[in-house]
Amino acid sequence: MSTSHYKRVLIKLSGDALSSDGESIGSRALSHLCAEIKKAYDTGVQIGLVVGGGNILRGGRWSKESGVDRATADYMGMLATVLNALALQSALEKHGMETRVLSAIEMRPVAEPYIRRRALRHLEKGRIVIFAAGTGNPFLTTDTAAALRASEIDAEILMKATRVDGVYTADPEKDPSAKRFTEISYQEVLSQNLQVMDAPAISICREKKIPILVFSFIKENSLVEAVRGEPIGTIIRGD
Repeated sequence: MSTSHYKRVLIKLSGDALSSDGESIGSRALSHLCAEIKKAYDTGVQIGLVVGGGNILRGGRWSKESGVDRATADYMGMLATVLNALALQSALEKHGMETRVLSAIEMRPVAEPYIRRRALRHLEKGRIVIFAAGTGNPFLTTDTAAALRASEIDAEILMKATRVDGVYTADPEKDPSAKRFTEISYQEVLSQNLQVMDAPAISICREKKIPILVFSFIKENSLVEAVRGEPIGTIIRGD
């Protein structure tokens, strides 16, 4: 019997969530992620995951630093997300969860090509679907990919796991006086330039009326609390 408040969710993880002990993909970080995802998985919720690649390479930053053209750098960043997806897949399956990696860039020996109907079938069969390679297009972030995939799979909510426990008036790591919102509208996020997610991602969720929950993944049990609908983090929804 399901104990989740939701039937289907899309979880956006930063690539940095996989880093620990000075390693881009660290065993300690993977173990923590898998333990937390397993608790949520055991509630019966259907889970889609989008993972960034910033622990390995950020396309925009790399382009500026290296002189490599932006499109090429972004494709490199997409490949970094595939590395993270494969590492996460292996770790999740060792924790007893069935998974599939679906890539927006075809690489059949290691991942299935992204096809919406295939993703839906996997979710309905109780498999965790890890969406890799962003949208398959340069100049778009994995935040936008997460919003797009959430829309395509009819997720009831997009959950963005971060280092901080919600949306603040300023960066709480730099400004100790910053105040946390418990709820805020899409329009307020955009107008106040709070940079929770990029504007295209917010716009997609706004158009499709998909709420966004921003919460800290570092805190133990935060994800299972989120899928049970408990009040944590900051919820972004209607104007």
